[in-house]
Amino acid sequence: MKNDTLQQIKGGLIVSCQALEHEPLHGPILMGAMALAAKEGGAAGIRANSARDVAVIKAMTGLPIIGIEKQIGPDGRLLITPTFECAERLVEAGADIVAFCARSNHPREMAIGDFVRQVKSELDCLVMADIGTIEDALVAEKAGVDLVASTFGYADTSGGAAINWELIKAMTEELGVPVIAEGGIWEPQEACQALELGVHAVVVGTAITRPQLITKRFVAAMQSLKI
Repeated sequence: MKNDTLQQIKGGLIVSCQALEHEPLHGPILMGAMALAAKEGGAAGIRANSARDVAVIKAMTGLPIIGIEKQIGPDGRLLITPTFECAERLVEAGADIVAFCARSNHPREMAIGDFVRQVKSELDCLVMADIGTIEDALVAEKAGVDLVASTFGYADTSGGAAINWELIKAMTEELGVPVIAEGGIWEPQEACQALELGVHAVVVGTAITRPQLITKRFVAAMQSLKI
């Protein structure tokens, strides 16, 4: 089953269908519809936040799902699948892959290796590490993850997030597990370039599923013209 999931997403586009509570498209029905539209467009998989959204999206699309659970910690920091209980909820809802933040400065209740071992042994699912640096990626691989994604490795530019090509290249060259390109991908040619570098699959979110930010980019570009 795990190999089937990896084969299903290989060379494909995974669409991140997430909306935070303050955003217009927040809610499982709207995200389910977004995911279904992505499937009709040819998406190979979906990345979704919360067990509720995962369950609805799985029922509506049947596609492989990367599940995460976002929480706000006591200090106000955003946490990504910080506990085993989070992972358990996601898998019970239908997630095929559980993703968690593997950045070195991310708060967690247990060591990365212990978390990965418990999830894989008790939930029988694939585990993906969301990283920000090649050092994070190497630590995650050593801990036993099945995939590593460049989720937090994007570069901040005046035009917003941009893909970090140096990180993608380092990951494909130095890691022995499948690499997922994610973060700052705006154009189809960038997704193609990532595949050419050897990534297993590509995740795109904002450029497809956050219309308020897509609109903002167009407006900003038009307003910058001196006409």
